[in-house]
Amino acid sequence: MINRKKYFATAALLVFVVLLNHDALSAKSHSDLSGASIIPKPVSITATGDYFVLKPQCDIYIQGQSEELKQIGQYLADKLKQSTGFAIDVITTDKAPKHGNIFLKLADNSANSKPEDEGYELTITGGMVLLSAVNPAGFFHGIQTLRQLLPARIEMASKQAGPWKIATGTISDYPAYVYRGAMLDVSRHFFSVQDVKRFIEFLACYKMNFLHLHLSDDQGWRIEIKSWPDLAKHGGSTQVGGGQGGYYTQEQYSDIVNYAKQRYITIVPEIDMPGHTNAALASYPELNCSGKATELYTGTNVGFSTLCTNLDVTYKFIDDVVRELAAITPGPYIHIGGDESHSTKREDYIPFINKVQDIVISHGKKIIGWDDIAIASLKPGVVAQHWANVKNAVKAVDQGARILMSPANKAYLDMKYDKSTTLGLHWAGYIEVDSAYIWDPATLIPGVGKESVLGIEAALWTETITNIKDIEYMVFPRLPGYAEIGWSPSSGRNWDEYKIRLGKQEERFKAMDINYYPSQKVPWQEAR
Repeated sequence: MINRKKYFATAALLVFVVLLNHDALSAKSHSDLSGASIIPKPVSITATGDYFVLKPQCDIYIQGQSEELKQIGQYLADKLKQSTGFAIDVITTDKAPKHGNIFLKLADNSANSKPEDEGYELTITGGMVLLSAVNPAGFFHGIQTLRQLLPARIEMASKQAGPWKIATGTISDYPAYVYRGAMLDVSRHFFSVQDVKRFIEFLACYKMNFLHLHLSDDQGWRIEIKSWPDLAKHGGSTQVGGGQGGYYTQEQYSDIVNYAKQRYITIVPEIDMPGHTNAALASYPELNCSGKATELYTGTNVGFSTLCTNLDVTYKFIDDVVRELAAITPGPYIHIGGDESHSTKREDYIPFINKVQDIVISHGKKIIGWDDIAIASLKPGVVAQHWANVKNAVKAVDQGARILMSPANKAYLDMKYDKSTTLGLHWAGYIEVDSAYIWDPATLIPGVGKESVLGIEAALWTETITNIKDIEYMVFPRLPGYAEIGWSPSSGRNWDEYKIRLGKQEERFKAMDINYYPSQKVPWQEAR
């Protein structure tokens, strides 16, 4: 005879064990790709609820024999190797690899692609990670998304414990603007090649594609010009506060350019003129109307210097500088500055800017200038960088120019977060992390719509910034927000949702040894 109490007790225990195991298996297998904290926010995410697990036998397969794609594959392999310890190889193939691997595959419409096509599609299943794009830049950007889908410890430089799980689904993504950049002022304080490369890595992580280097100012000239050697040797010998200063040789500059190019970032060099030129005026007396060299300057005032716009030697000087700089700058742009030239009379400033535009064009480059240049007659293709004067921006658009958005009260990285911030300035206001994010380049200036906006650039001036850790503190956590403004559709952006994703980047910042500002506006939380 069956003992009913014992039977039901056993049955109940079996049901409990089955349910427990089912719950455990469900918890183990379920994922939600749509909940991933990716910055910039992708255009489209579809989740399928499983995981791909990166294992020691994983390799990276490249479709075809493209050397550029092999380099991109190697970039990913190197990123993964240092933290996983896996011996990941890069292998070329003409067909899909076996399960357990990563596959970089050219999209079917690659034959009709344009250079500005930076989009990608990332399809993740339990058996494979498939990254497809029409251009190499798209593959590179897709890799940055893949990095953010892995645990933050993937960014560590030493071997870490797994597992290395990636939620499954599909991400389709492309940028809103073709220009998404940052500016680094290396003139007020000089920064080493290694510091600049670290800055480039930050931009690459968040799919930014332009780095504007402010190479000359009153306090220092930072690029070697072989036909005018004292610009760097004398003009580059100091900096704000009287420190040692420094400059980049043309070989060092080319190294920076190539390093950026490998990360699909274009360098935009700026030679500011006719103002912000004391370092040049101190180096060569003939550039002064008086014929006498000025003294080197280590303060932070602006607007007191000007090239002598009526001298032929001034334009010979500019032509030589632009010629040498254009020869080592493969990107399309030379930035001519043009801002805060308060010591240049308007009747001298306008013909000066007109002549300088012709010089830049004669060396095969396009022109960017601060929006002050809009009072001159702008040539076709000129880009005016808006920083303060709305009327100048509108005037530039009326002349057919496109606008690069860098509003000082929103996008100047040297502005303090609040009154307690020890670094930076606040003449344009305080820019907390939320304020840095909550604006739209397409609606900021009435009469300047998206069709007139080339993109966005966040500018870091360095009057108070002396080292890479200072740079990091002022850049993070605002930089990811600027990257998202430039990449993601404005219709899908809102602060309350973004701040959650930003808060989950904390562990990644720490893994990358970034000295970030722990804003109280952000719900910081290390991912588990």
